[in-house]
Amino acid sequence: MEELLATKLHDEARQGEAYFTALSPSAAEPNYFYIESYGCAMNFSDSEVVASILQAENYFPTKDPSQASLILINTCSIREKAEITVRKRLTEFKQYKKQNPGTVIGVLGCMAERLKAVFLEQEKLVDIVVGPDAYRSLPDLIGEAQSGQKGVNVLLSREETYADISPVRLNSNGVTAFVSITRGCNNMCSFCVVPFTRGRERSRSAYSIVDECRDLFERDFREVTLLGQNVDSYHWIEEGKETITFAMLMEMVAQISPLLRVRFSTSHPKDITDEVLFTIKKYDNICNYIHLPVQSGNSRVLKLMNRTYTREWYLGKIDRIRELIPDCGLSTDMITGFCTETEEDHQESISLFDYCKYDLAYLYYYSERPGTLAERKLTDDVPLETKKRRLQELVDVYRQHSLESMQRDLGKTFKVLVEGTSKKSEADFFGRADNNKVVVFAKGTLKKGDYVSVKIMNCTSGTLLGTVIEK
Repeated sequence: MEELLATKLHDEARQGEAYFTALSPSAAEPNYFYIESYGCAMNFSDSEVVASILQAENYFPTKDPSQASLILINTCSIREKAEITVRKRLTEFKQYKKQNPGTVIGVLGCMAERLKAVFLEQEKLVDIVVGPDAYRSLPDLIGEAQSGQKGVNVLLSREETYADISPVRLNSNGVTAFVSITRGCNNMCSFCVVPFTRGRERSRSAYSIVDECRDLFERDFREVTLLGQNVDSYHWIEEGKETITFAMLMEMVAQISPLLRVRFSTSHPKDITDEVLFTIKKYDNICNYIHLPVQSGNSRVLKLMNRTYTREWYLGKIDRIRELIPDCGLSTDMITGFCTETEEDHQESISLFDYCKYDLAYLYYYSERPGTLAERKLTDDVPLETKKRRLQELVDVYRQHSLESMQRDLGKTFKVLVEGTSKKSEADFFGRADNNKVVVFAKGTLKKGDYVSVKIMNCTSGTLLGTVIEK
């Protein structure tokens, strides 16, 4: 149960799953790499950049770590559980190194800076440690490790966006893809380690983003998710020309083709603008779905979190979204048991959920992370048992809202993009409606990448079940 509560509910996306794609090795003797990614979508996107860099060096992916001469873990520092999992996996990977002493084991991503000495010297679990802005140095570091030297590069950059690298779509369904538009974060939320592990925020060239999205469309991908720690603060300035805002970027991508769906993640309540909302409303192929993390329903706790908005401000944003886009799907993040949170504060979080009635929610109890502002300045004073109990209470409220949200869609018809085979039945496909809800329906003569109209006949608390009425 603890594991269930501490993970993103209803998110069946790939945490801890090895990425793989069937790439053809060159005629030269190939090397194979195995990579696992943990945490946010940005880490999975980064793994695709890493795969592209490695492919240029004649490395190709494998599902089998015992076949790999290079084993990598792309790490996340957001929760303590992720660090425990990474340590366990690194210990297991040492067994492959015993069988093949030439194997290079490396840690990438957000844990790299903070735990480099631990992984390299104290626990001797890895040969290389590489931070999120240093993936271009991987080939040199691998060479150093193969010659017996430990390789480390965790330097942060104010310029690196990997804009010129075409990501290798690992484990791709051939229909949907992440496209990174920013790196780093300027928001100093007191609970969050991202500004320290990923550095200052910088925006990628709008032209490179549009080119990548157009290339994906021409390769028969039908949905892109524009990705960043805070997409709404995207701004890119070409010398002598106007600043391109996030709303303008979305419009540029939407204009590639009406058949290319556009999603985005993540928005910050203080930055999402009416310009963004009107752009969503203007284009049918920009999905009516917004992920708007709130983190707490109490203004005092939000101030301690340094979220820079109040409960009332946030609810005003929700009201504005529903005013302009009445059928918009909404999701959020929430932390229970943050420093000094009282029962009254917790009840305000529950009442906020009752007001917003989210379609999806990603819920966690607070896990203090070393190096954050909260770790340095606040006391983690809410007992673990209390954190877990409050989390369960919030989960119960959310699940009821989710079921009610699904039930409201009974009898409605949605345009659905076919993404793949249902996990529960080989006879069924699944896809997502415009509002991001998962829809399951019979395969018939359909294929991945098709758009279909599906009438909703039944539902669970997390899935809509329907019948195809036209292709």
